[in-house]
Amino acid sequence: MPSLKDIRKRIGSVKNTQQITKAMKMVAAARLRKAQEATETARPYSYRLRDVIAQLAARADFSDHPLLEQREPKRVHLLIMTSDRGLCGGFNAGINRATERYLRENPRGHEEVTLDVVGRKGHEYFKRRETPIGSYHREILNNVTLESASDIAEKAIVSFVEGDLDALYVVYNEFKSAISQEVVIEQLLPVAPAVPEGGGELAEFIYEPSKEQVMDAVLPRHITVQIYRMLLESVASEMGARMSAMDSATKNAGELIDRLTLQYNRARQANITKELMEIIGGAEALS
Repeated sequence: MPSLKDIRKRIGSVKNTQQITKAMKMVAAARLRKAQEATETARPYSYRLRDVIAQLAARADFSDHPLLEQREPKRVHLLIMTSDRGLCGGFNAGINRATERYLRENPRGHEEVTLDVVGRKGHEYFKRRETPIGSYHREILNNVTLESASDIAEKAIVSFVEGDLDALYVVYNEFKSAISQEVVIEQLLPVAPAVPEGGGELAEFIYEPSKEQVMDAVLPRHITVQIYRMLLESVASEMGARMSAMDSATKNAGELIDRLTLQYNRARQANITKELMEIIGGAEALS
């Protein structure tokens, strides 16, 4: 049975841990508000651009732009978005499980799959496994910018145009709420055309200054904007998961402190009772 000193030390240690988890929860909550605002600001433009691009792709021929070329997805890159830090519940585990399940089941029959990793946790997890890692994007999650998303998009576009990959899929956590995130696997390359409703024909657009110039301008930007939105979604999901995890850890620490305090009081009372019994026993022996 632990001594009173050991229990006191344990209570102090748990209280210190509780203060840390409470502080981390407050920091995550503050960062969550900022990340959620950025995500909700980026979504309307991103979704509308995606719809417009799908409509353009449906009206264009595959020869109009290299990013529209539909090829059999033999060589594929999976862009997975994890976090740089831990202590965020099942945020990273969900991404890792979804990626491993996709690699194991291989629903589209890929011959070669390479991982492009965002975040230190995903890189540390998959570098110990047999899946090849093509590129590791580091130190971009603390300050997600359109420029960092453009760098990722540019590398993917160049690889696709040069024929080094046939498709790009992104695995990320889509932000739903502070306590809810959903792992999504979304195709980015090649650009998928929209399906006409009811099987009807699509009306033709008038392009200014020309179809080629419009495609060259908007298609790469579309890839950049979508990756930018996904990075924002991932950061907001990470902050929500960390806030929930630290809230649970703080509550668990409080419950553990209550149990240890009860154990301490019982042990202290037992020691007092034992000392009293020894005193009474000694007094009776002398009388």
